[in-house]
Amino acid sequence: MYILRTRSEFDSAHFLKGYEGKCANIHGHRWIVTIEVGSETLEEEGPSRGMVVDFSKLKEDLKEETSKFDHVLIIEKGSLSEPLLGSMRNEGFMIQEMDFRPTAENFAKYFYDVMSAKGYSVIRTRVFETPENCAEYTK
Repeated sequence: MYILRTRSEFDSAHFLKGYEGKCANIHGHRWIVTIEVGSETLEEEGPSRGMVVDFSKLKEDLKEETSKFDHVLIIEKGSLSEPLLGSMRNEGFMIQEMDFRPTAENFAKYFYDVMSAKGYSVIRTRVFETPENCAEYTK
């Protein structure tokens, strides 16, 4: 099997509502997302001949998704009161609300699903919160 891997990074803050520990407070990460896509065969014709997929397109598509989270506060929907959320937005804070708790594990599945929906044969995704700690998702 042929396997390609690329990565993208973004900086953002989050917190884990209901968590017992320091991650209950707003804190930031330099998140690193890696994706592996694969195929048993290579493209036989056209501009991508001899490739699994065009690396440029893969990198561009991943960057498009990760850039949505760059320099924003990522929160789980319902984790902040509406008055506070409204006040923060009125002050110009960029907030990305998610349907899930913003953990590395949930983001690993999120990016797997998003890139699969774009038509890639995703093998696995990894999301690093720190250089030493990452979550991985594969089916």
